[in-house]
Amino acid sequence: MLSKILISLIPLLMLLLFSIVACFLGYGIFILLDGAAELSKIISRVTQILLVLSIYPIMRWLDISAAGIGFVPFKAFIKQMAGGMVLGLFTLLPVFLLSYTLGITELDVGKVWTLDKLLVSLLVAFLLAVLISLLEEPMFRGILISAYAKRLGITATIFVSSFYYALLHFIKTKTSIPVEQAEFSDSFVLLLEAFENLLNPEHLGAFWALLMVGIFLAVMRTHLKPSLAWVIGCHAAWVWQIKMAHKITDINWDSDLLYLISPYDGVIGPMVALWLMLVLCVYFGYQRIVKHKL
Repeated sequence: MLSKILISLIPLLMLLLFSIVACFLGYGIFILLDGAAELSKIISRVTQILLVLSIYPIMRWLDISAAGIGFVPFKAFIKQMAGGMVLGLFTLLPVFLLSYTLGITELDVGKVWTLDKLLVSLLVAFLLAVLISLLEEPMFRGILISAYAKRLGITATIFVSSFYYALLHFIKTKTSIPVEQAEFSDSFVLLLEAFENLLNPEHLGAFWALLMVGIFLAVMRTHLKPSLAWVIGCHAAWVWQIKMAHKITDINWDSDLLYLISPYDGVIGPMVALWLMLVLCVYFGYQRIVKHKL
């Protein structure tokens, strides 16, 4: 039991290591840019880049092939990714519709949309969503699941990978430091603030939702046995919808049901968590009925 706990802490140790390295690199970049970008954001981006760059070395270290983490030939990848996008559309769109119906969100009537402006927004949001999912999924639903499945078991692997996925979204700080006043030690002060943000009770609803997002995607990866492309497509469709929702809707701050969404992004919150839990319950219930009939 103890060995499994220690093994599950390896990603956290790697995150801490990369974050510390990012503090050194980030401060240097901050000075070179003469404060053109926030120091906290530079450290965050450098940490993310280091995590992405670590994917291939980790694969070599663990002797995991591209096929082992779920990649398939290009044509099959595109086809399965498209299928995942359709699934992502139908699994999150009901939440947006319900939020609008309940008066939690409302259309932003202050914006004037032309056809070309709408198409550009859809395209940019889509490309960003695909990029985000292509960067995140090989790590969380690729390497983590492939590395832990045999060591921890499927259920524990799903939870561990989902926990780290949710955790990573809240390691951030909004503290701004003018370049004229910046000192090297400020990098580590910001890092400490970022990790302290994990204890912010305002994020509990969003953390629960992102944990369920991770579990949903991990279940796809481990139970349905699709390639990673299905998961990437589903994730991209969710991010795409969220980004477009930010553009065309506003939060109704006078709503009595405001607690169903989170201040994190105005979308992710208890409503999303409950909905995904319901979808998973239906899936596992269906599986049980099928097995009983067999």
